[in-house]
Amino acid sequence: MFAAKNFFLASGPSGLTSIEYLVVAGGGSGGSSDNNNGGSGGGGAGGFRTATGYSVTPGSPITVTVGSGGAGVANNLGTVGNNGSNSVFGTITSTGGGGGGTYTGVVGASGGSGGGGGGRAGSAGGAGNTPSTSPSQGSSGGSATGGNDDGGGAGGGGASAAGATLSNSTGAGSNGGAGTASSISGSSVTYAGGGGGGCGLLGGTTNGSGGAGGGGNGGANNGTANTGGGGGGGEVLSASGSGGSGVVIIRYANTYPNAASTTGSPTFTNTGGYKIYKFTGNGSITF
Repeated sequence: MFAAKNFFLASGPSGLTSIEYLVVAGGGSGGSSDNNNGGSGGGGAGGFRTATGYSVTPGSPITVTVGSGGAGVANNLGTVGNNGSNSVFGTITSTGGGGGGTYTGVVGASGGSGGGGGGRAGSAGGAGNTPSTSPSQGSSGGSATGGNDDGGGAGGGGASAAGATLSNSTGAGSNGGAGTASSISGSSVTYAGGGGGGCGLLGGTTNGSGGAGGGGNGGANNGTANTGGGGGGGEVLSASGSGGSGVVIIRYANTYPNAASTTGSPTFTNTGGYKIYKFTGNGSITF
C-alpha cells in the first residue's frame, strides 16, 4: 500500500490536465529628476497575464521565475528608470514594466506597461503591452506636454489604465494608471498599478499618486512588493522609487491531489474549492 501511494504521487494528481495562472512581472522604477527644476516620470507596472486552461503534463516540472522590480535612480543623472524583470511560468512570460522618463525630456521605456514621460515637451510615455500579447499585458505611460523646465513627470502605465497625461507640464506630477484585480489567491487583490509622477519646482509637494495595485507615489516611493507596481518618479532633489517585485500564482480544483513536488517554497492554501500555490521567488512545480 505504501509503495502504491509513492507511485501515485510521482505520477501527479490523477486526471489533472490544466490549471489557472496569474503571472505578474516586476515593475519599472521612476526616472531621474533634476537638482533644480523638473520632476520625472513614474515607472510602468509589470505585465499582467492571467488565464485558465494551461495544459500540464504529470511528472514534468514547470519552471517559475518571479521578476524583480527595477532599481530606483539618483536625481540629476538624466537617465531613464530601470525596467523591471520578466516573470515566467512555463511558456507564459509577463514583461517587466518600463522605467520612467527623465526631467531632460527622455521618453519613458516600453514594457509590460510603459513608463511615464518627463517634464519637458515631447516627453512621451513608454508603450505598454510590449511585446504584444492578447489579452494585453498593460497600458502605456502618460505623456508630459507643454515644455516647462520646472514641470512634473507623468504617471506610469498600469495593467488596466494608462498613466495620466500631464498637460502643459504643470509642476505637479500626474497619477499612475490603475492595475487589475484578481481573486485567484482566494480574495480580491489588485496588481500592477503604475507609479505616480514626481513634482517639479512649480508643484511644491504635489506628487502624482501611484495607481491602485501597488504603484508608488511620486518621489522616492517604491512599488509594493509582489504586486508588480511601478516606482514613483523622482521629485526635485529626490531619487526615484524602485519598482515592486512580481508574483506567480497557480490554482486548480481541490478535487485533485496536491502537486507531486515544488521547489522555491511557494505558499500553499486550500480554500474556496481550490488548491493554490503562490510563488514570490523562483522555483518549480510538478503535478
